[in-house]
Amino acid sequence: MGSQITQPLVPRKVPTVKTKYRRIATKIPVPESIPILEKLRQFEPQSMGGQPLVLWDRAEGIQVYDRWGNMWLDWSSGVLVTNAGHCHPKIRQAIIDQANHGLLHNYCFPSEIRAKLVEQLARVAPEGLSKTFLLTTGSEACECAIKLARTHGLEVGGQKKITMVTFDNAFHGRTLGSQMAGGIDSLKQWIVNVDKDMVQVPFPDGFRCPDTNFAGFLKSLDAQGVKPDQVAGVMTETYQGGNASFAPPEYIQKLRAWCDQHDVVLIFDEVQAGFGRTGTYWGFEHYDTVPELICCGKGISSGLPLSAVIGRPEIMDLYPPGSMTSTHTGNPICAVAALASLRAIEEENMVENARKMGEILQPELRRIGQRFSDHVGAVHGKGLVTSLHIVKPGGIEPDSETASEIVLRSVEKGLMMFAPVGYAGASGKVSPPLMIEEEPLRESISVLEESMEEVLK
Repeated sequence: MGSQITQPLVPRKVPTVKTKYRRIATKIPVPESIPILEKLRQFEPQSMGGQPLVLWDRAEGIQVYDRWGNMWLDWSSGVLVTNAGHCHPKIRQAIIDQANHGLLHNYCFPSEIRAKLVEQLARVAPEGLSKTFLLTTGSEACECAIKLARTHGLEVGGQKKITMVTFDNAFHGRTLGSQMAGGIDSLKQWIVNVDKDMVQVPFPDGFRCPDTNFAGFLKSLDAQGVKPDQVAGVMTETYQGGNASFAPPEYIQKLRAWCDQHDVVLIFDEVQAGFGRTGTYWGFEHYDTVPELICCGKGISSGLPLSAVIGRPEIMDLYPPGSMTSTHTGNPICAVAALASLRAIEEENMVENARKMGEILQPELRRIGQRFSDHVGAVHGKGLVTSLHIVKPGGIEPDSETASEIVLRSVEKGLMMFAPVGYAGASGKVSPPLMIEEEPLRESISVLEESMEEVLK
């Protein structure tokens, strides 16, 4: 996802901000927060650094607060998790009620709350994807999907049908298998024996890969000596996470037909895209295509660690009882949070709101991208997820330093963004909670544009 810059723990005087949605009343970072930030640097690995130096104290709806009077409009959703907003009252109450009820853990022993959740996930999934395996993280879900696809491959094609095809610049998580499946070389450079049966092909984003024809998929497999009867599964993020890049619908439709022809399991990694983020309930609805397996996480619970693989029974049931389980599967607290989040998203029409707000956000950010076209190579996204690909003037070389400056300047003005991600860590990611309304959305767009004016002047 790209490296991030470690910032000095030196408070900096910034302009005072006081609006209905933002408030900055101190230096940034806040002087009183320095001892805590120092403690984190002392006792955590340095890999945990790199985010803006804001000590989160609480968050509610579309805003994040510290304990010293500062308030940010949130464009992070805690890295695309809080789809229903921070601390949604229905989710918070569900967690409290379950804790008071007295069941915090039950392993794989049956529970009613788990039954309700898997039933609800089957209800919102496309027809035919009726079985759900609950896990904890998106990485786990992707690894599970890889295992299921390969097991299916062995069943239908024998020992040779185990190859997994993924895409360049893809991010599927940080566990070993998910990193090998991903298409980011820096996340695999320490792996001595990379799985030779995990191969990548170019992702047709139309920017770093100008060729968006499906023929490129076939040519890449052929160049790597991979034959269709060797392929067990193809896994792709519905949109490439850091870059918010979508493939052309016709490409994915041809991929679907190719998978059908060769008995290949198609997997959509919806960890970022699911539950309304792109203005449709599932991101893959933009492709008018349905996979065999969906990997879910992040926005599934709007705050607690839960993930899922949803799929066709003939694939989900490949393993006998007791052989595909997880210690915290369907943890009762996480499960009630997910149920409450799914209800809130549905009852409060958040998917439709994401679509409507996306009709404001997307053209406005593309306008800003055109205004600063020397530094913005592309603006990709749909609904309430967008990435501004920051480049060095005169080409498409990523400019992570400038991207970081834009993010930090925005944070100093009361607009919360996480550190740049995507290709070479040079994409500024925009992902507010799905219940954001037009007034705060337009204010946050203005803050970003003002920040870019100051950094790029």
